[in-house]
Amino acid sequence: MYEHKYIFFNSQNKGLNFIMSNEDKLQSLINRRKKAELGGGEKRIESQHKKGKLTARERLLEFFDENSFSEIDPFINHRSRDLGLEKNIIDGDSVITGYGKVNGRKVFAYSQDFTVLGGSLSLVAGKKIAKIMDLALKTGCPIVGINDSGGARIQEGIDSLAGYGEIFEKNTLSSGVIPQISIISGPAAGGATYSPALTDFIFMVDGIGQMYITGPDVVKSVTGEEISHEDLGGAVTHASKSGVSHFISTNEKDCFEQVKTLLSFLPSNNSEKPPSIDYDYKNNEINEQLNNIIPDEANKPYDVLEIIEKIVDDNYFFEIQELFAQNIVVGLARISGTVVGIVANQANKLAGMLDIDASAKASRFVRFCDSFNIPLITLVDVPGFMPGTHQEYNGIIRHGAKLLYAYVEATVPKISIILRKAYGGAYIVMGSKHLRGDINYAWPSAEIAVMGPEGAVNIINRKEIAESENPETMREELVENYKNQFANPYIAANRGYIDDVINPSETREKIISSLEMLENKIDSIPPKKHGNIPL
Repeated sequence: MYEHKYIFFNSQNKGLNFIMSNEDKLQSLINRRKKAELGGGEKRIESQHKKGKLTARERLLEFFDENSFSEIDPFINHRSRDLGLEKNIIDGDSVITGYGKVNGRKVFAYSQDFTVLGGSLSLVAGKKIAKIMDLALKTGCPIVGINDSGGARIQEGIDSLAGYGEIFEKNTLSSGVIPQISIISGPAAGGATYSPALTDFIFMVDGIGQMYITGPDVVKSVTGEEISHEDLGGAVTHASKSGVSHFISTNEKDCFEQVKTLLSFLPSNNSEKPPSIDYDYKNNEINEQLNNIIPDEANKPYDVLEIIEKIVDDNYFFEIQELFAQNIVVGLARISGTVVGIVANQANKLAGMLDIDASAKASRFVRFCDSFNIPLITLVDVPGFMPGTHQEYNGIIRHGAKLLYAYVEATVPKISIILRKAYGGAYIVMGSKHLRGDINYAWPSAEIAVMGPEGAVNIINRKEIAESENPETMREELVENYKNQFANPYIAANRGYIDDVINPSETREKIISSLEMLENKIDSIPPKKHGNIPL
């Protein structure tokens, strides 16, 4: 074996001969890598497992295809020598970064290591994450961040904050260019929450994932309020109340499978179309069951998910934010193999009315789909915007305007079907022809008007009703006349605002035809740096 001879000098400048073979060097590398792979060591790994958590490395190996993960920067370490950090230097520091394949497609990822100083972010850890994000951006690949960190490394002071700043910069520059996904598999507090908040989707693991700006102790000291970690920032809280989390998982492995499913619907970057698949038609384009889903009674609820499942491939709909703002439904599916984003009013929740949360939920989803070339299918049954002081005082006008803005801005194919009610401003908002909708259909059950018959009659015919001998009978007659005259889709169709009134059973067939027609659609918006969406 070929050997190199090295000469070292001691402090007295006396030469010392030392021979290290290539074999020794290789063994040194192997030993150093093994030590780095242990992170904070066996005891801390055991502690992580006792909490029901995988280690940072186990998570990456579970997520990526077998033997596909390549690590970046395994030997980097922090340079701080203050407050005892000089005694705690571990190769790789508190995060593992790299890339690999997920179902055969290249994905970049980082995974915070709680066994190393509680996963706290150092300057070099921040730079590691920023570096892998930059590589993902340059190569046009999704980035997945697995968060499990106590937050900023206090001992490093402003350097730790600088590390966060670099991550936030990459998050922002990558937005709308590559899909960004966050997994919360442990604590994320303070500044650590803002990177996930800047990404497209957040997955939280129930029982171990927590997010909050200030923890329970601070809340108690400032407000006097006593609250647990889980109630303040747990997965259920953020999935159902705040809307910060898009998905909730029962365990980490379940979470990784959910992320893989989401990625299967998404292009790698904004210059690609979503991955389509060959679909066997099986003569299932006509579904007679759709003819009977809408109740005859205008105020009777139904489940819009039943309609969605009957028009998508294999009845599979990947719902997003299932527990938040349930009066509107958003999610991804395939129709004849083509990925689509679906927005639908949910009639069995608040009658499908649009409120603040529903408007924000839908508008962000519409903008995501537009960013990544995903056609939009909108199913409309909306009686209006939610009334009340709570909604007005908290900015329903501003939040409703977000949805208007999102639909107008979107240049992807936009197909809307009015199922039943489409009243007032809510009619306009839900992907109408007036907001650059490409194809707008209506079922025969559609009611398109400024407002519902009862409300319209009470305003228009107030004097006539009051002066009649039998006001109630008069009101009923006028309501029925209004329904016959206005509560139908044909006036809108006459004006060209509806392209066709279709048989409900033919809905899937019509959508497929429209998607094929719009496949090469080119649309644009006026040249500008960016718009000023009402946030």
